[in-house]
Amino acid sequence: MLISDKKTNSSPEIKTFGCRLNIWESQVINDHASKYGLGDLIIFNTCAVTSEAERQARQAIRSAKKNRPDAKILVTGCAAQINPKKWSEMAEVNYVVGNKEKLEDDFWSNFEQLDHNKSDKKIFVSDIMKVKETSEHLIDSFNNHTRGFIQIQNGCDHRCTFCIIPFGRGPNRSVSTQSIINSIRSLLDTGVKEIVLTGVDMTSWGNDIFGKPSLGMLVKKILKNLPDLPRLRLSSIDPAEVDFELMDAFEHEKRLMPHIHLSIQHGEDVILKRMKRRHLYRDVINFVNEVRRRRSDVVFGADFIAGFPTEDQNAHMKSLKLINEAGITYVHVFPYSDREGTPATKMPKVLKEDIKKRASELRQLGESQYKNFLLKQIGTKQNVLIEKNGSGYSPNFLKTYFNEVINAGEIVSAEIIGSNSKGLIGKAT
Repeated sequence: MLISDKKTNSSPEIKTFGCRLNIWESQVINDHASKYGLGDLIIFNTCAVTSEAERQARQAIRSAKKNRPDAKILVTGCAAQINPKKWSEMAEVNYVVGNKEKLEDDFWSNFEQLDHNKSDKKIFVSDIMKVKETSEHLIDSFNNHTRGFIQIQNGCDHRCTFCIIPFGRGPNRSVSTQSIINSIRSLLDTGVKEIVLTGVDMTSWGNDIFGKPSLGMLVKKILKNLPDLPRLRLSSIDPAEVDFELMDAFEHEKRLMPHIHLSIQHGEDVILKRMKRRHLYRDVINFVNEVRRRRSDVVFGADFIAGFPTEDQNAHMKSLKLINEAGITYVHVFPYSDREGTPATKMPKVLKEDIKKRASELRQLGESQYKNFLLKQIGTKQNVLIEKNGSGYSPNFLKTYFNEVINAGEIVSAEIIGSNSKGLIGKAT
């Protein structure tokens, strides 16, 4: 899915696909490329989580070249890292750049010199599995947004049988606590009111740091050292690795937003084991119940895969049951698709029509859960961070719309007076 598309007169056009970490990295890329006057580039920061994500990127590349035939096209991101040759073979593509190189100032500072190489296709992709450190970048602006994303780690040491991302991101590497705090402080100085911590495997943060501090310890240090930070939010986390300190932070730190997105993937224990996940059905239920005991206003989102190899109808029903029993409000559904090089490709496949049908059933249940949650918010009071066009997000990540004109960046107290297909309708109080 295309997430963002941005360009100023002095910066390249950047099209971002996939996760929140890619959004942060696109900002780093934009800062580097703008600094060295590379505004004639169209840069595609790709995703490899599904074959559909790659198809959308290829389609966008062809469309961009048709609209700007004189532009030079650079492809980077996980899809480019995993299979650079495939992208270099596209007639529209001039450069393929790896996930390590795309964040390095040295690469961008020497780009014009590299460009003098007369080879038709230029591939700049190193072995990501040999990377041991994460480049630390101090972003002092985030395209005038009121929310800013901060990378706290990169890479993943786990090997889920369906996932190719570790081969695009490399091993787990944590950003230091002080660097994270400095980056947040820099964004606060530009008017950012909410920080979203992001990474490939967030709950692995600290495993490679002396003393092995936990994600919860990091959250507490951020909030302690930055008393002027109004709101802190987490992106996706793994229910198998949540530490006591993080549970304690959700209970006592009201600036930590009550919204948790979980990487669950399935509701059937046998399928979860075949996926090589580290949790079972009961672990998810125990986790959400414990968080709700500590924080009554919490809301949960989760990723689910429909039609994983060997999944039968009974296994599919377990996923539907888990969504209901766990009270998942935001359901993100991914129809299973083979990722070349993963163990799941060798497992017995589910018929495509069954995958499509089961994905639809998961989405329908998710839509029902979401609509019911919206209705329950009517009559409540919410503090909404205004982003643009008279709308913003509540603490539990519900898009809220106002008829009044309210400046972006304000956190307004609102009475929720209704809902529609897009979210909540609020009235400033």
